[in-house]
Amino acid sequence: MDDGLADLLHRVVMLMGEATRRRADDPDGLTYSQMRLLGTLEEIEPTTQHRLAQALSISDPAISRALRPLEADGLVRITVDPEHARRRLVRLTELGRKAFHVAGKPLYDEFREGLIAAGFPYERYLEDTLRLAEILATD
Repeated sequence: MDDGLADLLHRVVMLMGEATRRRADDPDGLTYSQMRLLGTLEEIEPTTQHRLAQALSISDPAISRALRPLEADGLVRITVDPEHARRRLVRLTELGRKAFHVAGKPLYDEFREGLIAAGFPYERYLEDTLRLAEILATD
């Protein structure tokens, strides 16, 4: 991947993380990464832990680590897949869904509205982001 593109992606992720932390009333609240995980899970649930890792472009061990505190806080539920004992199914709990809609969804909506207000074609942004994710997945 081009170093300039990698730097830009890193800056976007850092800015979103900073915006999330600034908006949190509770310093121990959800991080940007946790909100992203909950939002992705809401879109594809129920899903396997492996599929969630793929959707977030992170490793299986990383998703396991990321899910532990969310499960401990009652935001996600992880169960053994009855069809395959080695697979783990992940679902949002009602508490997790509420946490995402209170903290994460408003930030996503504000980001979208900000892009549109700035004259940035949001639908194109989504298409380009998906295209970039596909390119990065093949590297």
